Amino acid sequence: MDLGPRAIRFFFNFYPPFLLSRARITYIAPDWRELVIVLRKSLLTRNYVGTTFGGSMYTAADPHFMIMLIKIFGIKDYIIWDKGAVIDFKKPARSKLTYRFLITDNDLARIRAELAEKGKSLPEFTVNGVDQAGEVCITVRKLLYIRKKDRPSVNQD
Repeated sequence: MDLGPRAIRFFFNFYPPFLLSRARITYIAPDWRELVIVLRKSLLTRNYVGTTFGGSMYTAADPHFMIMLIKIFGIKDYIIWDKGAVIDFKKPARSKLTYRFLITDNDLARIRAELAEKGKSLPEFTVNGVDQAGEVCITVRKLLYIRKKDRPSVNQD
């Protein structure tokens, strides 16, 4: 079953880890190259000192580049996994955060070139969680792994 942007948005917005972390997908581009998440500060996301819990801040950033690339390249022909993440908490989040995930033409061209040359690609993407004042509270760098699936040979008996 291939879910479109609207169905994925609905699924993730009610998926328990997202629902409890208060992260909401507000936009997915039809071509899967842009996605926007809003993380609201609430009683469920506050930490001991009253700012947004770092786990919620990372949860909002976690699987989206992988899912976007799966939707762009296709799950039947490619293996696409999250390989790693580097989280940099820049400042305490005291208001809602907005994350804007982008995959550009240059990103896709680089991935395709690496797949053709090396058989795999390890692209890195960055997303920022920006508060209502326009300040970056968190930067997350995601490293992904992409390779074309091996096709078994078909017997011609």
